[in-house]
Amino acid sequence: MSLRFHLPSGWVTFVFTDIEGSTRLAQLLGPGYRPVLREHRRLLRRTLAGTDGAELLTEGDSFFLAFPDAGAALTACLTAQRALASHDWPTPEAAPRVRMGLHTGYAEPRDGEYASPEVHRAARVAAAAHGGQVLCSAATARHADPLPAGASLLDLGLHRLRGFDDRERLFQLVAPGLERQFPRPRTADAVAHNLPTQVTSFVGREAERAELKRLVETYRLVTLIGAGGSGKTRLAVELASGVVEAHPDGVWFVDVAAVTDPGLVAFEIAAVLGLRPEPGRPMVDTLVEYAAARRMLVVLDTCDAQPGASAEVISRLLAGGRGVRVLATSRESLGLPGEVVWRIPPLSVDPSPDGAESDAVALLLDRTAAARGGRAPDPAEQADLRRVVQRLDGLPLAIELAAARLRVLSIGQLAERLDDMLGTLDAGRDEPEPPPVEGGWTGNQQDTVDLMAAAIGINPPTSATRAVHRSASERHLTMQATVTWSYRTLGPRSARLLRWLAVFAGPVDLPTVQWLLDDDPLDPLSVLVDKSMVLAEPHASGSTYRMLDPIRAYAARRLVEAGEEQTARDRHVAWSRHALERAHLGPDGQPVTLSLYALDPLAGELRAALRWCAGRIELPGRPRRERWQWRGAPIGG
Repeated sequence: MSLRFHLPSGWVTFVFTDIEGSTRLAQLLGPGYRPVLREHRRLLRRTLAGTDGAELLTEGDSFFLAFPDAGAALTACLTAQRALASHDWPTPEAAPRVRMGLHTGYAEPRDGEYASPEVHRAARVAAAAHGGQVLCSAATARHADPLPAGASLLDLGLHRLRGFDDRERLFQLVAPGLERQFPRPRTADAVAHNLPTQVTSFVGREAERAELKRLVETYRLVTLIGAGGSGKTRLAVELASGVVEAHPDGVWFVDVAAVTDPGLVAFEIAAVLGLRPEPGRPMVDTLVEYAAARRMLVVLDTCDAQPGASAEVISRLLAGGRGVRVLATSRESLGLPGEVVWRIPPLSVDPSPDGAESDAVALLLDRTAAARGGRAPDPAEQADLRRVVQRLDGLPLAIELAAARLRVLSIGQLAERLDDMLGTLDAGRDEPEPPPVEGGWTGNQQDTVDLMAAAIGINPPTSATRAVHRSASERHLTMQATVTWSYRTLGPRSARLLRWLAVFAGPVDLPTVQWLLDDDPLDPLSVLVDKSMVLAEPHASGSTYRMLDPIRAYAARRLVEAGEEQTARDRHVAWSRHALERAHLGPDGQPVTLSLYALDPLAGELRAALRWCAGRIELPGRPRRERWQWRGAPIGG
């Protein structure tokens, strides 16, 4: 299209276009790039020839045009994008992805050109766009009347354009035939993070925050591990929000639970960073190149959803640049060189030395007040508050769920009902358990992932997989769903050991576990410890192993469903009898004076064994009593 000597004046809409990743495309195509570039120019000129637009400059893969009408300029851009998308290019990789930006401002041409800051603003709008995207300023949106048929403008919010002090509201042209999902615009926003905003207060964990901050400042890869519902994500976000200033290139939160295919982990991180796939190049290479010269912290959440792929991407990121740090959360370690594994402890259930309430009680107090419309618990309820958090082993999710029950129950009633822990905590939520899915779970950026999957030849998630996303995103709504998330990753031996350990009321040592299974338990026990389903507590005499009570309750339910309860509990009764017989024998095997102190460590196990036996007694002339149903909690009283 030839240059028009009568350039528009007054309210002029300026349009800039160029090919995203043109350098990479030229390297990929070699001699084939020139025909593609020539065809790209032909299509743009053909679609713009019927408009009132004036072509001021064509240089390389870029166009600069001026239109007297904003609506006509948007129509021209829409027509051009559709023509580019429907054209038969030599290969899919050869298709140029053109970004377009529009801005409308008052300008007068002089000597066949415009010397106006409005031109520069239009160029910055185009620079903020991604390939295939049409962005326009608020001024263009106001003057674009009418819009192209079937089109609308999507408000992307305020953004700071490079070189401009004020913020510009950007809009994306949405119409049939155009892509809709893109990363955030490439603008110079002052906020260098995307950390999720929390709607509830963060309670306690002062010592844990200080320790985790020290580790993140010292080491480049820190993996925060713990059982489901232990507060890993919340602590990681809280820590990350306090170190934004120390990372000039930002702190970026990526939820790996949103990934449905291992090959898309790098794409999920890239989408958060505002990167797009480059033709003929693995996404992880683009990601590593971008991060190499930057100082930033990546918070990679729920890595256990895709452990292998997460570990691979993290390894590449750390090897590619010294300024990148990673804080990962998972239910198991990643097994990478240089990884510092930090296990999050349950909330403290004991009062502090200065007399202040424990973190667990403080959390329950805060959430109870919220559940009761701002009314704090009565001082007379303090003893029951402590009973509740001790029964819940200080597990934050269990405490949150318990507080929700206090809309209906008093704290005393709640404490009495915790024998049926899962039934009480999960009351009112009867959603089905999420089904297992090979390769992971889908997430809340599904449309973006679909586009990326198509870009690298991976089949996008099916409608069945999309349904799993709802369950994955709701995995913390109930204790059952939370523990199921981990339970499904266990092999048969580890799952059986978890179920059978539910018969014990307290910690056990390695010989006891071996006696229970009549087999070497080291391999399955190691798996349970690694996946944070069993806690290993080292002592001078050797380690002991225990489950948090909410996990024990889940395992006990699975024990019944597997039809193994009678065998496991009968074996526990035999162990208890043997332990009792050994209690009055000295190291030499000879009888000694029996002390009640020697029975204290066995009290919980003996009560559990007695209750199981009592529940199976049949009295003459009377029907067999209903078997006692184990609720997964330590026996008290």
